[in-house]
Amino acid sequence: MLEVAIMIEGQDGLNWPRWQRIATAVEQLGFVGLYRSDHYTNANPPDLDSLELWVSLTWLADHTHRLEFGPLVTPFSFRHPTMTARMAAAVDDLSRGRLTLGVGAGWQAREHDNYGWDLLELGPRFKRFEEGIEIIHYLFHQTAPLNFEGAFYKLKEAVLLPRPARAGGPRLLIGGNGERRTLSYVARYAVEWNAVFIPPNKFRALNAKLNELLAAQGRSAHSVRRSMMTGLWFGRDEAELQSKLAGRNAAEMRANGLVVGTPNAVVEQLGQLAQAGVQRVMLQWLELDNLDGLEALAAGVLPQMR
Repeated sequence: MLEVAIMIEGQDGLNWPRWQRIATAVEQLGFVGLYRSDHYTNANPPDLDSLELWVSLTWLADHTHRLEFGPLVTPFSFRHPTMTARMAAAVDDLSRGRLTLGVGAGWQAREHDNYGWDLLELGPRFKRFEEGIEIIHYLFHQTAPLNFEGAFYKLKEAVLLPRPARAGGPRLLIGGNGERRTLSYVARYAVEWNAVFIPPNKFRALNAKLNELLAAQGRSAHSVRRSMMTGLWFGRDEAELQSKLAGRNAAEMRANGLVVGTPNAVVEQLGQLAQAGVQRVMLQWLELDNLDGLEALAAGVLPQMR
């Protein structure tokens, strides 16, 4: 069975009223989870409301009951990994174990330039990312103080207290499609791999590669959940869909990994993802005020996924 969650772009106008309405609707409508991006702003103007990630997740942890949730993804370029670990462990405890901590290296140049963060060139950026993952993984799993001497982070007798209520702390998710770096990090540290905007055949190939890397680490293929975040263009009927597409080619969009269609077409495409090995899909919902459309998606798709 493929689990269906919703993902929103927090930099696209997210504020408290919208976040509270969306979270309530997603839980009531039966989606398995709600995820959001972690950005100050978009890659291009205009700048819109962008509710801070960890503040919003703290509210979500305390005001929902069953939703799984988390960032897709939070970059180490914004926060020191020890601070991310402390916040994530606390929010996971508050939610009684429903947080998935999605981490990334960072990618969007504009927000880093505008707000004074160092994005770094690709090589150093991934080195910083690897150090951050190693630190968080250790703090979640080990109780002995951590002494760490890296190129980007230096720790002396660092501990995570209080200890996470969940053994091993929050689930650690690594997102991305990179075969060389990303999948290697997943195999060593993560319990979930989240692919982004790729078609089923590409996912299937990367999934097989991940299985090889897990075996080399002495880990079972079942030790890592396989998920995907992808774009969604949904219409209740063909007329509404074509209105939203505004001349875009649906077949080309599907070939590039987006889910496009009316309810039955969406179900068919999700079935293809499931056959390729996707266990959970996070559908990107960009219409933050269109709760009627979200309800139509749930009614038309979720019963057919059970």
